[in-house]
Amino acid sequence: MCGIFAYLNYNVNRERSYILQVLFNGLRRLEYRGYDSAGISIDHSSSDPKTSSLPPSLVFRQEGNIESLVKSVYQEVAETDLNLKQCFSHHAGIAHTRWATHGEPAPRNSHPQSSDPGNEFLVVHNGVITNYEALKGTLVRHGFTFQSETDTEVIPKLAKYVFDKAKEGEGDQTITFSQVVHEVMRHLEGAYALIFKSWHYPNELIACKRGSPLLLGVKELNENASNGSAFHDDNFLSKSGHPKELFLSSDANAVVEHTKKVLVIEDGEVVHLKDGHVSILKFDKEKHGGLSKVASVQRALSILEMEVEQINKGNFEHYMQKEIHEQPESLTTTMRGRLLRGGSCKAKTVLLGGLKDHLKTIRRSRRIVFIGCGTSYNAALAARPILEELSGIPVTMEIASDLLDRQGPIYREDTAVFVSQSGETADTLSALEYALENGALCVGITNTVGSAIARNTHCGVHINAGAEIGVASTKAYTSQIVVMAMLALAIGGDTISNQARREAIIDGLFDLPNKVREVLKLDQVMKDLAKQLIAEQSLLVFGRGYNYASALEGALKVKEVALMHSEGILAGEMKHGPLALVDENLPTFVIATRDACFSKQQSVIQQLHARKGRLIVMCSKGDAASVCPAEWESCRVIEVPQLEDCLQPVVNIVPLQLLAYHLTVLRGFNVDQPRNLAKSVTTQ
Repeated sequence: MCGIFAYLNYNVNRERSYILQVLFNGLRRLEYRGYDSAGISIDHSSSDPKTSSLPPSLVFRQEGNIESLVKSVYQEVAETDLNLKQCFSHHAGIAHTRWATHGEPAPRNSHPQSSDPGNEFLVVHNGVITNYEALKGTLVRHGFTFQSETDTEVIPKLAKYVFDKAKEGEGDQTITFSQVVHEVMRHLEGAYALIFKSWHYPNELIACKRGSPLLLGVKELNENASNGSAFHDDNFLSKSGHPKELFLSSDANAVVEHTKKVLVIEDGEVVHLKDGHVSILKFDKEKHGGLSKVASVQRALSILEMEVEQINKGNFEHYMQKEIHEQPESLTTTMRGRLLRGGSCKAKTVLLGGLKDHLKTIRRSRRIVFIGCGTSYNAALAARPILEELSGIPVTMEIASDLLDRQGPIYREDTAVFVSQSGETADTLSALEYALENGALCVGITNTVGSAIARNTHCGVHINAGAEIGVASTKAYTSQIVVMAMLALAIGGDTISNQARREAIIDGLFDLPNKVREVLKLDQVMKDLAKQLIAEQSLLVFGRGYNYASALEGALKVKEVALMHSEGILAGEMKHGPLALVDENLPTFVIATRDACFSKQQSVIQQLHARKGRLIVMCSKGDAASVCPAEWESCRVIEVPQLEDCLQPVVNIVPLQLLAYHLTVLRGFNVDQPRNLAKSVTTQ
């Protein structure tokens, strides 16, 4: 849930002010991962703590968002002798933006966390250390005192303990930075991505991870440097003296403006940045915690397929607004190269390259299990009916955390489909590990190339929706539905009995971006509706069939960002309790577009009107009179374009996304950074 970032310049002069700006901008790119506090660490001019009143490594921490940190840093700089114009040919800085898990948002609980008042060892951390209490007890018995309530503080203190013990035994400093980190990792349990900094090892950084995401960005500034796209450890170590900038980040958003050459760090790897070199060691805890150098494997530097423009707001005021309006383009990108529509004699087909070698196995499955959390779960729920219809295979739904709590049965004959925008969702990853242990075929559907789910599943599909910065998912949701509809088409094969249905869906997919473009014209209509609802405390959203998922997702969007209580309800359950809430004051949103459930939704609308319900009805174009007769003065109608029933949820969710957006802005809340939430849920 937190964002970590580091910047190391080697053999290239950079002013302290420039270094600060790189760190601040890195945090701004990661702020969607957490924004209740933040901090950075940079070097003082001296590496000897005895020559200055300031420690060699300076730490700045502040409660609040990144801009609060920036303001406090420059205030502190103005009160000290720190020279912002001072140049460093070598420098290592680290930074962190926090989403609180252990300890309230406060400077003492912000990162970097320190080993001692002299900042001998500093750590920024994303994840949770599950055995921190036991480690803390041990360190307290050895004389350490703790200033924070975080689980992270044990890490730098443990590093200092290891370092001090080694010095006592050897007399001189012979223990390497890698050895210190190796010994620390040997004692840690839980999920983490860590970056270590220490003035005992100036201009060095060490990064390691288990479970939480982390990548390295490489920018070589020598024009004559090799343009190769891969490096071997020894090859990289031989590049002595070449000026370069190295970046460590929780995700690519903070790196792409500097370089597109990245290395996704894998679980158990320790990446040591020293003298411009990158060395990678593998931590294998099963082998007595030993570190073995990766000498025989060539690691590729991936080239990021994204542009800086993708992570800027452009002409929009907020990321959520931009991402809602990007959906015609993101859907087009999701389908590009995957839909094949030949001439009159050629069948219309779907090609999902990541699944083609496993389709026969999936078709023989005993059942298909969709596993996800939040919006990803809702997207899978929207796609379940069409997958059941075309494949004939039973499809079950599992919320990842609940599956783990119950230890629900997963069989070797199952296909488990893991849906996650980030590909790093902690509960979904744990469920993936559980399914792998039980022998199921595991399929990943993610928006992030190289993510943990993408790497650890047997096969999968990337939704290619583009970078999504707003915490509330919008374009990823609609792309997930489209990918799972294509998955249903691929699994269903070319059975003659459903050929007409398949071709109608494929035609609908081709036309879908235009339908979304059309429904986006309701922006002002939804803003006007938001003005009428601005003072409301609650909203009910009824849906059924394909649009039960739309009701859940629409209600989730409203509660996520507008901080209004909202509940998505299966319309068939209305008389089993929810109807008691309905009166003339409570706004009730009913999704009643044309599908097999339309007549039933008409009945629901009649019953709500009979109870004087304050109705807002979404219907297909031309159906306004059918769902809300003209004499119903209290009923408001929103008409949307109609298309194939399994694709209708993609169109129907857009007005609800717009409603949630405008409600939030009108209420004066931060739409991109909703209270208490973060984008990538990497803790359980």
